[in-house]
Order: sequence, then C-alpha cells, then structure tokens
Amino acid sequence: MLEHRIQQHFIDSADLKYQASEALAATIALAVQAIVACVTGGNKTLACGNGASAALAQTLSAAFVGGFERERPELAALALTLDGTLLTSAGLEPDTTAVFARQVRALGHAGDVLVALSPGGNCSNVIAAIAAAHERDMMVVALTGRHGGRIAGMLRETDVHIGVPHDRMARVHEVHLLALHCICDGVDAQLLGDPEA
Repeated sequence: MLEHRIQQHFIDSADLKYQASEALAATIALAVQAIVACVTGGNKTLACGNGASAALAQTLSAAFVGGFERERPELAALALTLDGTLLTSAGLEPDTTAVFARQVRALGHAGDVLVALSPGGNCSNVIAAIAAAHERDMMVVALTGRHGGRIAGMLRETDVHIGVPHDRMARVHEVHLLALHCICDGVDAQLLGDPEA
C-alpha cells in the first residue's frame, strides 16, 4: 500500500512535468530572455519566496553566482531570504509583509529582474515585493500555481508569469524547480552557446 502511494507520487509528478513542458516552454523562454538582457546590461537578479520557495530562490541565486552546469563568469544574483537579522528585525511589521519589499527598494534598480515564487500566488510579502519592483521599474518573473492568485492580477505586460497548471503545492514546487533549472540552462546557453551544437 505504501509503496503504491510512493509510486503514484512519481507518476503524478512525471505526468505534470510532461503537460507543463508544452504549456510553459514559451514563458520560460521569455524569462530566460529577460534575465539575459538583465545580466548583459550589467544588472542583477533578486529572488524571493517563503518556505520551500525561499529554498528555490536560494537555489537560483547560487546557480547564477556559483555556476549551474558549466564554468562561466559569475552572474549578479541575490536571494532576499538569506539575512536572518534582517528577516527578524524588530523594526519590521509583526506580520513581516514588507520584509522582501524593503530589500527590493534598498537593492533594486531599473533593469534588474525580480524572480518571485509563490505557489498559491497570494503571499502578502511576495506581493509587496512585486509592487516594490514595479516602483523601481524592474521586470518581474513570477512563478505560481495554476491561477496565479492575486499575483497574476498585478503583473504588467512586460512581466513573465510561469503558472504551473496544478493546485497541489508539492507538485507546483517540483515544476518550479525544473523551471528554474531550465532558466539557468537557458541563460548559460544564451551567454556561452549550446555545448551540443
């Protein structure tokens, strides 16, 4: 019984990834183009999210700064989830709604890109970060679940919305990780050329 349940997780994940490959390829390509324009223009990528999405934001910034699968010069990127002192500062509102927005306003500039991760699309601190990025004339790449929640309604035409066609958080996180890997690979391919060509 337990083994069957585990196998079903693998099957469901694989099925969703197969469906998402067609649904999301074009928007992921747009995200790659936006980030390539950002880094070749001397700008940086900021990334934020909560819980598992915070770990994904850190994964993205680590791949940009430390390299993904090939050796290349460092790309400027920062996960807004790393500074424990800032995240727990007594000066912040008790609900920490502004924790990411403050960092975007302090560190973000026109030409930068904010990668915002929220499976449900309704995290108030991620929403506030997107609003702050728009104030700074930054482009936003938002990764959400199926409908995108409140985030989908606040994105601009110049932003990129990668909405995973699923409602279950675990499945959405799995596809978000794959999408971030596609972005990292795509950026490297655009900057360094296709190693298989």
